[in-house]
Amino acid sequence: MAIISRTEDLEILMAIIDSGGFSAAARVLDIQTARVSRAVARLETELDCTLLNRTTRRVELTEEGRLFVAQVRGGLNQLAEAEEHLRSLKGSPAGRLRIDAATPFILHQLVPLIGGFRQAYPQIQLELVANENIIDLIEKRTDVAIRIGRLEDSNLHARLLGRSPLHLVASPEYLARAGIPETTAALKHHDIIGFTDAAHLNRWPLLVPPEIRPAIVASSGETIRQLCLAGQGIALLSRFMIAEDLKQQRLVHFLETDLINPNPRERVQAVYYRNTALSSRISAFLDYIEPRLEL
Repeated sequence: MAIISRTEDLEILMAIIDSGGFSAAARVLDIQTARVSRAVARLETELDCTLLNRTTRRVELTEEGRLFVAQVRGGLNQLAEAEEHLRSLKGSPAGRLRIDAATPFILHQLVPLIGGFRQAYPQIQLELVANENIIDLIEKRTDVAIRIGRLEDSNLHARLLGRSPLHLVASPEYLARAGIPETTAALKHHDIIGFTDAAHLNRWPLLVPPEIRPAIVASSGETIRQLCLAGQGIALLSRFMIAEDLKQQRLVHFLETDLINPNPRERVQAVYYRNTALSSRISAFLDYIEPRLEL
């Protein structure tokens, strides 16, 4: 089997594992499902073992498949780094750059900067992927992730991009109806909008923290922002996503002196794995966005 063909087949195998199935991998790679099936068949024939167990509902790795994939991921990453090194020697950064961030950060901070970045670096192909939860960068084949708050994974390099203050906010319509809370204790009498699947985000960094029991929860900060704008209650949100709302008085902030400032949740960081060299395309992207972010 030719080396190029083998590498393509391995990339397809990784896409199956990451996306959860043959059809999903075909959609991600924009190829026919039959081509995905042929790639797996070639690998299994060449290796003389079954890599995947297929059922009508899901695809699972065999034990041999798990051992094989664990080694392949590292090898593909090394190959990508070698290719990146050669590109950097030729001058202008080039190649795919996959960026992961929460939806509100992509919408309010990255999207306005993409046009200028593409003009400055036309040979970099950007992929923006929105995830509300922390992902495994290697598993999702992600170059860099933007994370808000405390960084827990010690295997990651982190570059601090800045700090985005937190604000307790609500719409003027809600406050006209329910009143402006004058103390943190008064928050228990209000409708609180919180996060689902992220209990730590519902522990607000207040000098006298009340017990927060959300009346409504959502998985995305952007959804919570929209609920606030719709007059559904009070939320704690980062300034990077509500600065224009505050300026236009679509949202009102209060109890500013009761918030602990600074606090770890204000940190905005770009992260990548320690065993991955900071490629020229990642460096170009971070150097471009850092001075232009409005946090």
